[in-house]
Amino acid sequence: MLKVEKNSFIKKKLFLKSFEIRWNDLDANRHVANITYLGYASETRMGLLNTLGLTHKSLMAMDIGPIIFNESLTYFKEVQPDDTIRVSCELAGLSDHGAFFSFVHNFYNSEGKNVALCKMMGGWIHLNSRKLAPLPKEMWRNFEALPKTEDFKKLTPADTRNSNIKPKHLYNN
Repeated sequence: MLKVEKNSFIKKKLFLKSFEIRWNDLDANRHVANITYLGYASETRMGLLNTLGLTHKSLMAMDIGPIIFNESLTYFKEVQPDDTIRVSCELAGLSDHGAFFSFVHNFYNSEGKNVALCKMMGGWIHLNSRKLAPLPKEMWRNFEALPKTEDFKKLTPADTRNSNIKPKHLYNN
């Protein structure tokens, strides 16, 4: 069973969530699998958003949901079974009205060593129109008050496509 410590804010309002490594979190090399890191990041991010009142229920009422444009992982040290991972969540970027955002997650082992880093960018989609949607003003103000990275920036639509990665379709139609 996944053990999750109570969400906590520590120094500089850094939001942390703890996870005990489970057997199914491992890959064939018996260290934490890359998909597990993404799952931990997502759970931590949603835990932070829940503290703002952005729960499943409130998102359903607003008819919006979070989407991910991209995520990247960088590993510093392998994590094996019988360890506990603490994952931080900081806001790295936010657009006017909060239609899109960027978060950084740092992963720490039980000794407090930074073992991995995840950067992600996403936005809010209106579930009926399937188009990007700004957060309602009261939610955007709460979102804007989240703990921020030292290099926090105001995001523009161009930032959501700054990777220069374009789709290469299988067929030319």
